[in-house]
Amino acid sequence: MDGREGPLTASLRFRLSLWISAAILIGAAVAGLYSYMAATAEAHRGQDTQLRQVGYLISRLDAVPTSPMARENVGDVDFDARLVVRFIDAPGTRIPEPERPPRFGPSLPDGLQTVAIGDETWRVFVRTNAKGVRVAVAQQTAVRDAAARSSALRTVMPILFLGPVLILLAALLVRTMFLPLQRLAVQLGKRRGHDLRELDRTPLPSEVWPFVSEINKLIARTARALALQRRFIADAAHELRSPMTAMSLQAERLAATEMPCEARARLDALSAGLARTRILLDQLLTLARSQEGGGEPLTQVPLQKAIQEAFEDLVPLAEAKAIDLGMVGDADASVTGRAMDIRILVKNLVDNAIRYTPEGGRIDIRVTAASDRIVLDVDDTGPGIVPAERERVFDPFYRVLGSGEIGSGLGLAITASIVDRIGATISLLDRPDGERGLRARVIFPAGVHGQAGPRRTTSSA
Repeated sequence: MDGREGPLTASLRFRLSLWISAAILIGAAVAGLYSYMAATAEAHRGQDTQLRQVGYLISRLDAVPTSPMARENVGDVDFDARLVVRFIDAPGTRIPEPERPPRFGPSLPDGLQTVAIGDETWRVFVRTNAKGVRVAVAQQTAVRDAAARSSALRTVMPILFLGPVLILLAALLVRTMFLPLQRLAVQLGKRRGHDLRELDRTPLPSEVWPFVSEINKLIARTARALALQRRFIADAAHELRSPMTAMSLQAERLAATEMPCEARARLDALSAGLARTRILLDQLLTLARSQEGGGEPLTQVPLQKAIQEAFEDLVPLAEAKAIDLGMVGDADASVTGRAMDIRILVKNLVDNAIRYTPEGGRIDIRVTAASDRIVLDVDDTGPGIVPAERERVFDPFYRVLGSGEIGSGLGLAITASIVDRIGATISLLDRPDGERGLRARVIFPAGVHGQAGPRRTTSSA
């Protein structure tokens, strides 16, 4: 045992429902037991009253009936209740014929009493009238107890039925009371990583307001820490751009001079390192800008315009490697987001495809507009990425080994950050046509869109 509680026993709602149900069951058991005992006692009192009433009624006779049949007719008063009447010998007199069992002796005193006759127990009421006629009205205790239990059970049945109903009602009420907390949990689960808004405590019970207030304070501290971190990254990258630019210019001037082959090789390595550093600084600045929550408002951004702007910046790279870069179809779709974010997203995907596609390759950009979503596909004929690493490439500074390309591993991390903020999804897939390469797919929530066409616009051949 590790001492940890299970999910049910750790649930406040479960424990509250359990304790309320236990209280209801205990209360119902106590009330039922009391009602059963009280109803049984009341039934016995009623049966005793019946014995007295019958005894008083029959004791009005002036004399004992002389005919045995007459005495039998008087004795079987209530067959269902097994109520019997017997005349008892008075002092100095004797009833001539023996009566049917049970027969009570003359020693019984007047009044209510319990008498054992053979294997049976009887409740007997004896009365002597003014003329000396003694009458005994009796009933078997087994019959009395059965009737009393039946009456008591009828009294207890509503309580037995009400107990489960109250338990279900209590469980329903507890569940209803905890619904605001469940809705809050669902809302928090749907929040994106960049969403650091305060929680609204208004619909919540006042008992959890202090807890929510502390969470809001923690969110505020986290937002300030992230803002300082992004600001530090942006300031550091910005400050380093100027010296890196100066060093790159000096390296270019140095490359124009005559130098030994060994020095030339080392200068080339230095120039490559400076190029990687400049790319890293640019991407750090882009990452810091893309992670800012405020700033430019959300608008409807046309994907075709963002693709055209990416082509304008990246066509020289595609031409240098003789890559066929173009757009398939003419779907005009608009997605919700910040214009800068959408431009960065498209440019990073196309730039990544150009860098990893070999010379003479092909890159197709396709936009598919449907009623419930808008899909952007970027297909290339590069080496692709093994499925085991397709999730890791979205981590900052992670690069696939052996690619031989200059980069910092931030491009797809920036893209994933933008995708998360605008509520889209991104995935890396195999090409559906079975050819070698990779498909980068971004699925946007449905926006304003037109119809797709079969045309392919080629930007570089």
